[in-house]
Amino acid sequence: MSDIVLTEVSEGVATITLNRPEQMNAISVELGARLHAELLTLAAAADVIVIRGSGGNFCVGGDFRELEQLRAQGRAAMAPLFTNFRAACDAIATLPVPVVCAVEGYAMAGGFELMQAADIVLIHEQAVVADTHSRFGQIPGGGGSQRLPRLVGRQRALAHILTGDSLSADEVVAWGLAYRKLAAAEFDTAVTAFARRLASKDRAALAEIKHLVGTGLSLPLTEGLDLEFDAVLDHLSGATAGAGIASFTTDRGSK
Repeated sequence: MSDIVLTEVSEGVATITLNRPEQMNAISVELGARLHAELLTLAAAADVIVIRGSGGNFCVGGDFRELEQLRAQGRAAMAPLFTNFRAACDAIATLPVPVVCAVEGYAMAGGFELMQAADIVLIHEQAVVADTHSRFGQIPGGGGSQRLPRLVGRQRALAHILTGDSLSADEVVAWGLAYRKLAAAEFDTAVTAFARRLASKDRAALAEIKHLVGTGLSLPLTEGLDLEFDAVLDHLSGATAGAGIASFTTDRGSK
């Protein structure tokens, strides 16, 4: 099997590494398909999934060399490049485990769009992020025109996509596109520690929280609150919630 995507599972954390370092992990038809397949497979084998890039970069977007070849074959030939990548990005929201993007180096165009699809983003202090489609006379094809406005608002998203301006790690955090900026010296260890801390939590609770937040965003507030009401009663009726309550009351009683 091709090593275009590498995977590893350790202590409940699955790591998916986009592995085209010489192409700065550019997205190809094969990479999109492998990323999608690995996400589905690893969600059953781990409690947290981390997506990274090899060679010091996250991902610079679509592979223009491959796209040029596909374009010469016509519209239908180009479709798999986008359908495969979209399937991978769309799958993240449906998985019962948190998906974390650990972003370093360049995260451009499709790489930025993959970030937007993640549940949580941790970003290297020296990372550079941008939707660069407009710099090359292109338009977003990996969800950026739809996810980014929902994440940061219409004006900020539109201005960014139209200009293609680069964003620093601080700006990415300030815009709400990353949870935390990590120092270069501790990036790898901090990503690992964060993922393992998530993996140590109750899997059912994490899955339900992710479902509530994701589903609730598409509902009116009242319907979202109703959804939460039903979910919390269902969850409290389960064994793991009972064990958590017993553990808390035991700890409190021993102090």
